Amino acid sequence: MDQKQFLSAMSQIAEEKGIAQEQIVETLEMAIAAAYKKDYGKKGQNIKVKFDIKTGEIKVFQVFLVVDENMLKKDEQGNIEEEIPALIENETSPQIVLGGDVGQEEIEEGGDKKIRFNPYKHLMVEEAQKIKKGANVGDEIQIKLETHTNFGRIAAQTAKQVIIQRLREAEREVMFEEYKDKEGEVVSAIVQRIEGRNIFMDIGKASGILYAEEQIPGERFFIGQRLRVYILKVEKSSKGADIILSRAYPKLVSKLFSIEVPEISMGTVQIKSIAREPGSRTKIAVFTEEEGVDPVGSCVGQKGSRVQTVITELGGEKIDIIEWSENMEKYVSNALSPAKIISVKIDEKNRGALVLVPEDQISLAIGQRGQNVRLAAKLTGWKIDVKSEKMLEDEKKILNENQEENTEEIKKSKKSTTTPQEAPISEEEQTDLSQSENLSEENNDKKN
Repeated sequence: MDQKQFLSAMSQIAEEKGIAQEQIVETLEMAIAAAYKKDYGKKGQNIKVKFDIKTGEIKVFQVFLVVDENMLKKDEQGNIEEEIPALIENETSPQIVLGGDVGQEEIEEGGDKKIRFNPYKHLMVEEAQKIKKGANVGDEIQIKLETHTNFGRIAAQTAKQVIIQRLREAEREVMFEEYKDKEGEVVSAIVQRIEGRNIFMDIGKASGILYAEEQIPGERFFIGQRLRVYILKVEKSSKGADIILSRAYPKLVSKLFSIEVPEISMGTVQIKSIAREPGSRTKIAVFTEEEGVDPVGSCVGQKGSRVQTVITELGGEKIDIIEWSENMEKYVSNALSPAKIISVKIDEKNRGALVLVPEDQISLAIGQRGQNVRLAAKLTGWKIDVKSEKMLEDEKKILNENQEENTEEIKKSKKSTTTPQEAPISEEEQTDLSQSENLSEENNDKKN
């Protein structure tokens, strides 16, 4: 293969894998370095290869780390401990260095990290300065080696493994970055396999997982089924990316409407708020600043075509589209749709609203198991209390009765607090008192 064919092959690989050509070159350099070390290197050596993509020239270097005595491990006698490398032919499991980082064995000693000296990867600072003036501790020194292009079978196999490994890692990184950017978007997905309650779905270049808690309650799946899903979260993993999908997230509804309603995608109509109970019912508040545009009508579509498409995608989930308003009385009234409202009384301090409805509308306003008023409260962010005229009258009646009872109790309480001195004296008590006084006077006369 000549240079032109080789470069064409590299470009093709880069395009197919979605990997930058620079990464392909880097992978090739690492593969050659691994093969070189396998056939011609020594243990502990750090081999680095530079490949000129324009000329096809290959240069091989041995990289040394510049050290001093303070960095090195010493024995009890104070002598520097060395890591004795074996010749390549005596190695049973040679070290493969991927990349240009200089390897070093670190040992904890008194809280400081120490390394064992290896002449194949370390240079004392004095020796390094002879090779390169101004070399300091921690620098890397590169010494050019003889270039070999003829590699044995094992070395070639090693290079192949490095290429496969590096390309897989690059693909995973590309996949993660691509789908990380798609986080919060709606994509078309095909059911691949079903494991328990978890659904694995094909979303193009990758697979995502739809956990049970992110599914619409009661929804059934089958292999090959095509659905729209919301990319909830993308996390890096050993496989490249863990892509968490959702069919229950409220923003799935807003994204579906933005797909079906051009006015939303263009920004003419805005979605202000969404309240959803997946599989049952959703309320969505829309708004526009454009005169002559009906935000609710735009979302409903001609003969309900637009909203029906979204409903079908969600498996028949009911959708109430209401108009958002800065006027809280009007907004709360709209949120309780389809119930008819008599009046709304706002308590701004406690963010509460008292809603008065006709008697025949009370069940519709509250909804089955309180669903309608519950979704309205989520949509507006306010606490909503729904009452009928009869309920208010009954409450007032009970309140008045309680007030009357309290008044009577207060009056009785005041009467019971009269003192004994102020109590009236009966006729019998008056007679007994006169007789007692007369008897007392007679006794006094006898004594005299």
